[in-house]
Amino acid sequence: MELIQKTIHMDQLKCSAVTQVTVEDDINITDSKPDVYQLITEQGSVAIDEVRAVEDHVHVKGSLKFQVLYLSDEELRRPACMEGMLNFSETVFLDGVSANDTVAVKPVLEDLSVGMINSRKLSVQALLELSLSVEVLQDMSAAVGLEGEEGVEVCEKTVQALDLVISKKDIFRVREEIGLPGGLPNIFTLLWHSCQLKDVSWKLMDEKMALQGEISLFLLYEGEGEDRPILWHEAAIPVNGTVECLGMRESMLDHICCRIGHQEIEVKADADGEERKIALDLVLDLDIKLYEDVRTEILADLYGVAQQAEVMRETGLCKQLLTKNTGMLKVSGRLKTGTGFPGIQQVCGSFGDISVSSAEPGPEGIKISGAAIVRTLYASVDPEVPFYCISGQIPFSYLLEAPGADEGCTCEIEPSLEQLGVTVLDGDEVDVRAVLSFRGLICRLHEESVVTDVKVSPLEPEKLAAFPGIVAYIVKEGDTLWDIGKKYYVPVARMKEMNDLAGDEVKPGDKLLVVKGF
Repeated sequence: MELIQKTIHMDQLKCSAVTQVTVEDDINITDSKPDVYQLITEQGSVAIDEVRAVEDHVHVKGSLKFQVLYLSDEELRRPACMEGMLNFSETVFLDGVSANDTVAVKPVLEDLSVGMINSRKLSVQALLELSLSVEVLQDMSAAVGLEGEEGVEVCEKTVQALDLVISKKDIFRVREEIGLPGGLPNIFTLLWHSCQLKDVSWKLMDEKMALQGEISLFLLYEGEGEDRPILWHEAAIPVNGTVECLGMRESMLDHICCRIGHQEIEVKADADGEERKIALDLVLDLDIKLYEDVRTEILADLYGVAQQAEVMRETGLCKQLLTKNTGMLKVSGRLKTGTGFPGIQQVCGSFGDISVSSAEPGPEGIKISGAAIVRTLYASVDPEVPFYCISGQIPFSYLLEAPGADEGCTCEIEPSLEQLGVTVLDGDEVDVRAVLSFRGLICRLHEESVVTDVKVSPLEPEKLAAFPGIVAYIVKEGDTLWDIGKKYYVPVARMKEMNDLAGDEVKPGDKLLVVKGF
């Protein structure tokens, strides 16, 4: 007797940890930059440079890149930008990790604050959150058939499982050049820029994936001319292209995370030699997981009708898809400049992000809580402080529909800020309206008893002699035809034929005639 086996691949979380890291230092203004009069705003990004696992610990090295926009201590209080980088190294306790494990580290810049020590020195402080996880590929092997043995009764059942087919990291490069509109002067100096990824979607095809979206680009620059005016420009740059992925099929289920990684912005001359072109070079980091939702007929049980069949079992874990869903939420709120800050004359540009504080499964779905973090750069009414920034948070709570979700579910939620609009209400207040998107893959882990092996041996003579030739059996609560047949070594089909049963259902109190099967 030989079992036919099938293997289902499942990504399983081996261990995880979340830690916070404080990065701080005093930074001197470089000699080429003017003195600081007033800080306007700052932005930063975190890069992970090295991850090394040892027994129960992970060593993480990375860097915080930051930009500080400030007003110079000059007569005209012109904006200037200071860039810098702070390195960090952290050892994180991660129970269960070993030196051979691949550790994924997801950094989040929780808070970045820059203070002015004096006109030539800044204090930079940042709070980083590092989420570490180790996923392993768990194989569940189950018997799906039987070969080479007669006189064996087989019972099958259907198992649903999410089979991980492809797990990979990739990149997608965005290289675009845009020109300034005709009404704007040439660029003398690029002071500040911001890139945000919006409306990203993908379509699976055979052996490749089509990706599309939009890059929202904001520029603050010093224009050419006698007065060197400070100007700003916003542009929406479409993103279209394909990413090759061997083994990908259109029917697969995807969970893809896409973020802006490396970015470079450069001013170039156009065909007339004028500084009017902006070259954008971005790298989108892709974390790709592709699944197949498979339903497999496996052996639930078996027994011999003229011999003893000993079944070996193991309990396997399989991941089952509960739902894959995308939800949209509109949020709104108001932000004020605060006492002592310059009044608002005109909004230059607005930037945002989403901070998710919790994602809790419940009977109706996943309750997601957090805040939309908004920063708005504006031109002020005060000539002493011609530019400033207002920032704040718009809290939200959203239920992503997933009927049947419970505490045993795994939730992979990808939030994104799809739209952001800020309008001036009066000199010290703005109205914020945003559209948030949440992509969710919600699964549950299911324990399944599977047949892994079977040993067949002849029935003992004493046991054979003890069996009656015919039995009048009264069905008890919980009995099935399979249980009765297994007890008396009788094929289920023979019992149905002898008792004129059309189906497999029996009720407590039913009388069955059971005739020996050997």
